[in-house]
Amino acid sequence: MFRRLSLLIALSAAVVGFGGVVSAAVSPLTLVSGPSPFAACTIGGPGTINVNAEVEPFLAVDPTDASHMIGVFQQDRWDNGGAHGLVAAFTHDGGGTWGETSAHFSLCSGGTVANGGDFERASDPWVTFAPNGDAYQIALTLNGSDFATGVLVSKQAHGTDTWSEPVTLARDTSPFLSHDKESITADPTDSRYVYAVWDRARKPGENNSLNAGHSFAFRGDLMFSRTADSGASWSPARNLLPTNANLFTSGNIVSVLPDGTLVDVFEFAKGSGRQGSPNQFSESLMRSTDKGLTWSPKIDISTDQSVGVRDPDTGAPVRTGAGLPDVAVAPDGTLYVVWADSRFSGGVRDDIALSKSTDGGLTWSTPIKVNQTPVPVAAFTPAVDVAGNGTVAVTYYDFRNNTTDPNTLPTDYWIVYSTDGGATWGGEQRITPSSFDLDTAPVAPASRGHFVGDYEGLAHAADTFRPLFVQANSGNTANPTDVFFTSATP
Repeated sequence: MFRRLSLLIALSAAVVGFGGVVSAAVSPLTLVSGPSPFAACTIGGPGTINVNAEVEPFLAVDPTDASHMIGVFQQDRWDNGGAHGLVAAFTHDGGGTWGETSAHFSLCSGGTVANGGDFERASDPWVTFAPNGDAYQIALTLNGSDFATGVLVSKQAHGTDTWSEPVTLARDTSPFLSHDKESITADPTDSRYVYAVWDRARKPGENNSLNAGHSFAFRGDLMFSRTADSGASWSPARNLLPTNANLFTSGNIVSVLPDGTLVDVFEFAKGSGRQGSPNQFSESLMRSTDKGLTWSPKIDISTDQSVGVRDPDTGAPVRTGAGLPDVAVAPDGTLYVVWADSRFSGGVRDDIALSKSTDGGLTWSTPIKVNQTPVPVAAFTPAVDVAGNGTVAVTYYDFRNNTTDPNTLPTDYWIVYSTDGGATWGGEQRITPSSFDLDTAPVAPASRGHFVGDYEGLAHAADTFRPLFVQANSGNTANPTDVFFTSATP
């Protein structure tokens, strides 16, 4: 098992907490990512590869042993999408030291024609634990040389650190079909059940190539698959919105309520291409009370008024998870959803919006602003989680410490809390010891700017929150970004 010493970085200052009480409850950062295990791989072009660039982490805590965690992330990001492969970092000592493994999701990470992982790139990592300690990892797979995309799942049995050969949930090679934004959720009420959701973009030319270049009527299928036997088999993928002409979902995440009800939260778009609609985007959901066999009609949470993020000095775009939701369930069943939204600034910039539901997702509160950014700059890429004692935490990046130098973009990562069910927010703590230069991070597809992930990781053990996030190594082009872990309490 690969181990390495943790890199500890001291916090530069204490942070003011609730009621003016000084709090220093964010632990020193631990470096999770190491030198790329795929650095020698030459597969995946065309495009520019950023070796040693890690982005888009996600974290899960083993419910049978809180000292055991798995954090997954993209390794060696391509500038035009995806990465050499996905790394699964693991710890058995509560985050003090980390080892690395990889599922066979891509050719660089051991994928072959025989095991189904014969893809040139992998992306969008997600991981979950079943209540019996089995772990499941899901990946979006794609090629740089053609139109192939897929969705693959791998299992890690309780008590091991190795991953099974992948199971293919979806695979298409058509230029008219494309899979994206998958997630996976183990049912905390029954270890046999695990749920996978993703979106599948579909052009009408899939059945008539002559129409493909002339139609803007894209569809976004909401795809779903599940296992009911602990990963031994998976149901055929099916579209939960079969009558979705000019409708699109993205960022689907299934949460499970204490009574077993499934709630799939997503960003929803009405109209596509040139066919825009008033209030085109919303945060929405569907519910299932029979473990995914049948689903309710769509329920809207709120309009999505995100405007995207730009460099405050140059106006250049920054690639963030603008509009994509994150969701958490409290022990009492309260649902919390966060996303980036510009309503609090009159459409000028994105802040972090939060809405909650106390009736299983049927009705939702008016969104409120939760980030504590003290100056008029964007806050972005939120994550939300709820501790065992009911404390709610939200993490986010912002540019409050930016300077006027157009050649750098100082950025920080923060956490803020509510101890009264989301009514009030405070106790903001700075997670990054000092600002990092986001301009060092790899560039996503050129028009969308520098990129550390459409989402970041946030989990908890008992009453302690555990952020897993990316920051850039300012000015270090040989090692542009790394993944870091810390613990935080209000």
